[in-house]
Amino acid sequence: MGKALVLSALAAVLMTSAAHSTDVRTRQVSFESDGETLVGTLYVPAEASASAKLPGILVTGSWTSVKEQMPGLYAREMAERGFAALAFDFRGWGESEGDVRFKEDPAAKTADIMAAAEYMTTLPEIDSERIGGLGICASAGYMADAAASHATLKSVSLVAPWLHNAEIVEQVYGGADGVANLIETSREAEAAEANGDAQIIVAASTTDETSLMYQVPYYTETDRGLIPQYDNKFNLASWEPWLTYDSVVIGGHLRKPTLVVHSEAAAVPQGAHAFLELLGSAASELWLDNVSQFDFYDQPDPVKRAADAAADHFGRTLNPGG
Repeated sequence: MGKALVLSALAAVLMTSAAHSTDVRTRQVSFESDGETLVGTLYVPAEASASAKLPGILVTGSWTSVKEQMPGLYAREMAERGFAALAFDFRGWGESEGDVRFKEDPAAKTADIMAAAEYMTTLPEIDSERIGGLGICASAGYMADAAASHATLKSVSLVAPWLHNAEIVEQVYGGADGVANLIETSREAEAAEANGDAQIIVAASTTDETSLMYQVPYYTETDRGLIPQYDNKFNLASWEPWLTYDSVVIGGHLRKPTLVVHSEAAAVPQGAHAFLELLGSAASELWLDNVSQFDFYDQPDPVKRAADAAADHFGRTLNPGG
C-alpha cells in the first residue's frame, strides 16, 4: 500500500473513532436560495483549529421536518466524528423565508440543497473540495438529485431513504384512485393559494384525524419530534409534486460514491433496493435488522450505527485527491 493510501486509510479510521470524543460548537448561519434567506446551524468539532479546513457534510431530514429535528441530530453526530456539518430549514419551513409555506416541493428543496452546498464552499471551516451530503427519509431523494447534477457534492449517504416511483406511490397511497384523489386535492389547494387562501392542515396529531400523520410516532411525541421549533403544518398543494416525483430513477443518474443505510423494517425498502440496482458500482449499503423508520431519526443505537457508517464512507470518499 502506498504512503498516500496509508494516510487516507488512517484519516478515515481516526475520523470514525473520534465519535463522541469531542464537544461541538455551533453557530447560526444564513444564505440565499432563489432570492429568499434560508437559516441554518453549522456544527464544528470544538477542538478544530481556526485554520482547519474540514470536510463538510450537508444534512437534510424527512418531509415537513426542521433543522432542530433529525437533521440537527445527525449534523451533530457528524461533527462529533470530525466533520463540519450544516443543517438548515428549507424555504417555507422553520426559520427560513418563503412566501409559500409548508409545501413539500421536491424541486424547490433540491434547489435549496444546491444553494446550501454552494454556500458551504464559502465557509472558512470547510474544504470546498471535500463536501458530501447526508439525506434522511424524503430528502434522500432530493440529496441524491442535487448530487447527480451538482459538482460541489462529491459523496452521498442516504439514511432510511424514502425513495419511490409511480408503482410504489400507488402501493402506499391507496392505488390509482387514491393517488388521483390526492392530486385533485393538491390542484384545488394550488388554485386556492393563488387566490390568497392557502390550504394548510396539521401535520401530526394524536387526536385530529384529518392531520397528515394521525397517531404517527416521533412527530406526535413531545420527547422526540414534536418540539417547539416544529411547524407541524402541511400545505395540501404538496400532494401533486410529491406524488409525481420519481426518486428511484435518480439512481440511474447518480455517479458519486453513495452509501445507503436502511432496514427491511423501515419505510419502502423496495424503493431503496430499486435505487441501488440502478446505482451499480457506485453503491455501498448497510441493512440493519428490525429498525423502524422513526427509530432511524433519533434512537441512540440506530443513529450511532448509521452515523458511524456515514463517517466511514465520507472519511474514505472525501479524502484529498480521492
